[in-house]
Amino acid sequence: MILLDALFPVLALILFGAAAKHRRLIDGAFLRTSDRLVYFVFFPLMLFWKIGSAPLHVDDGWRSLSASILAVAAICGLSLLYIRWRPVAPFQAGSFNQGCYRFNTYIGMAVLINAFGEAGVQLYGILIGLIIPVVNVLCVAVLIWYDTGDGTGNRLSTTVKNLVANPLILACVGGIVYARTVGSFPTPVDNTLKLMSQVTLPLALFSVGGSLTFASLRNNMGLALAAAGFKLAVLPLLGLICLWLFGVTGLAWKVSMLFFALPTSTAIYILSSQLHSDTELASAVIVVSTLFSFGSMALVLLMAA
Repeated sequence: MILLDALFPVLALILFGAAAKHRRLIDGAFLRTSDRLVYFVFFPLMLFWKIGSAPLHVDDGWRSLSASILAVAAICGLSLLYIRWRPVAPFQAGSFNQGCYRFNTYIGMAVLINAFGEAGVQLYGILIGLIIPVVNVLCVAVLIWYDTGDGTGNRLSTTVKNLVANPLILACVGGIVYARTVGSFPTPVDNTLKLMSQVTLPLALFSVGGSLTFASLRNNMGLALAAAGFKLAVLPLLGLICLWLFGVTGLAWKVSMLFFALPTSTAIYILSSQLHSDTELASAVIVVSTLFSFGSMALVLLMAA
């Protein structure tokens, strides 16, 4: 029953977004505006509210963070070996590498709320807030290494500035500080943030569905399946080993395992475009990993039951 309760609402909203785009009820301009609102306003406010509104009990969270960083770094290294061994063209290498470990925060939050409640959401918020910088540094480093364009120095400087000003990171850090110093919101503020947060996940999942496109699959299926395999099979397996090595148990284990099983982030398309990597491959990886992730997430939920 937990599978139906946790995963069906997420899948339904994604399919609704895809159907609305197919029927031309929405267009690309709407999706771009929606993505900006979610990324810069609604999701950061939701993270700040969820993390800042309750006392923090994150003893296991720091060990799970260490295990997660180790697993992600290992997958990044394995993907680079695969790029060299297959070999993968330099133009495709950055997109492939990102697809192997970059994660969809919105789907993760939606499933966690349904499966593990407020305590799980708080742990997840802290985890993603602290691991996003690591993931971005790895992605950008590989993209720049394989980029054949000009002006690498300027792009690196811009990326560092964007990383420091990342709204999700700022929201998580702000939430942690607020929880440590205050720990609760006045009722009017709490009710306002609650209403704003209720917009976040439906809008985010709707946009995920509307952004899925299958046109790029024909010429990129092999690499897309390989990247999805790294993301949805190898990463959870390595993550399971790392969690065992660090002695992570209980809710932190469940949250971390679900984190490992998430699909690839739709943001890999944007970063691939900015740093001259293969956007068609990025799009194909997003589609394949999103479709297969419901299997990986279902398996984790069954293990956590």
